[in-house]
Amino acid sequence: MVGEDEGRALNRHYRGKDYATNVLSFPADLAEGVKLPKGVTLPLMGDIVLCAPVVAREAAEQGKPAAHHYAHLTVHGALHLLGMDHQDDREAECMERLEREILAELGIEDPYRIQD
Repeated sequence: MVGEDEGRALNRHYRGKDYATNVLSFPADLAEGVKLPKGVTLPLMGDIVLCAPVVAREAAEQGKPAAHHYAHLTVHGALHLLGMDHQDDREAECMERLEREILAELGIEDPYRIQD
């Protein structure tokens, strides 16, 4: 987890967007011969960076428990690490469907449902 300044810097550096975003995913790209720390095994998917102030603010604005929003964004980031994206409508629908299914298994409501 990072704060807003670090989240903004990462988003600006890697995506060219000058604001803190809720989640960033960085696929693992290990050079051949890299020695992993004791207890770390392959395969490594990569890193998921959550920006705590943004996640907390969004959860409050959307009227949902922060833990549910964290879970949603963690699932979202993991799907990115698995190669999924949401650049077009078809990709977005597929990714959102999987997010809903995974979160439902965790007992978390549809994160895309509009709050009343």
